[in-house]
Amino acid sequence: MSNTKKTVLPRSEKPTLKTISQLSGLAVPTVSRALNDAPDIGQATKEKVRRIADEIGYVPNRAGVRLRTGRTNVISLVLSTEHDMMNHTARLISSIAGALQDTPFHMIVTPYFPSEDPMRPVRHIVETGLADAIILNQIQPDDPRIAYMLERNFPFASHGRTNNCENYPYYDYDNRMFGRISGHKLHRRGRRTIAMIAPPRQHNYGIHMIEGLTEATSLHGMSLDIVEALTSDSASAEISAYVTDLLRERPEIDGIVTSSASAAMASVAGLEAVGREVGTSIDVFAKEAIPFLKLFRADIQTVAEDVRKAGQFLAQAAIQAVRQPELPPMQGLDIPEDTV
Repeated sequence: MSNTKKTVLPRSEKPTLKTISQLSGLAVPTVSRALNDAPDIGQATKEKVRRIADEIGYVPNRAGVRLRTGRTNVISLVLSTEHDMMNHTARLISSIAGALQDTPFHMIVTPYFPSEDPMRPVRHIVETGLADAIILNQIQPDDPRIAYMLERNFPFASHGRTNNCENYPYYDYDNRMFGRISGHKLHRRGRRTIAMIAPPRQHNYGIHMIEGLTEATSLHGMSLDIVEALTSDSASAEISAYVTDLLRERPEIDGIVTSSASAAMASVAGLEAVGREVGTSIDVFAKEAIPFLKLFRADIQTVAEDVRKAGQFLAQAAIQAVRQPELPPMQGLDIPEDTV
């Protein structure tokens, strides 16, 4: 049996930095810096202070922290409610939260509706000081949110990048390469007539994906039609019904490319409604953050996007933007490989 005893405080006594200082034998400023993950405090000291804080149930007084430091220790993840929640976005939220777990920072999710101006939540956070930094996605080619935060010198990191991205932190997936890979692979599988259910074209990743697939299909002399009536963010029922009608009108289509798992599954439901079979008379090619599409239909063609890595990178980039704004911004690009 261990002889280590946990410290128990009287019920009426609320743990403070001074309490941790007395129990650890460290000065109050050292305790404060350890809890705030200061780089000049050793890892062993940080672990000791955090262990004591956990044992006595210490909770920082955020109002006091803000008065002393001017910071909230909050990072806001600004997301549209119209997204692939069962795959991409859920994974992103989880990975960012996990990356912040052993830091003083906490994550809040700030949603906005597709009918809203996407500037509204960003402007609200910046003007009210609700967070120390923002992480955002669905980036436009010339995104006014990024221009606004750069002008205000407000820390942020973006999942995706604008056309001019040299001066701020981001992590992006090479969607242009994904488009190329899907075209090359469908060509090797003998497909000739491709329909693409693309992301919304106001988002830069959608533009990149279309450009990549267009380049590959043109190279191989394949026919490509970009669906105009809907996007990969459309409701599954809409995508399924559209694919059914499309294949009835154009049975020569033998490949469908899309950017999300939900759109891929809806496409399969639509093509099966007209008696087509994935992997035989038609292929579906998709990107996914969680490997489950092949459990749904083994012959769906997929490329992985490591959203877990993206979330970890974005959390670190946002923290650096808050703490060390003088450093070059952290930037990363996930380039998928054509493995077949």
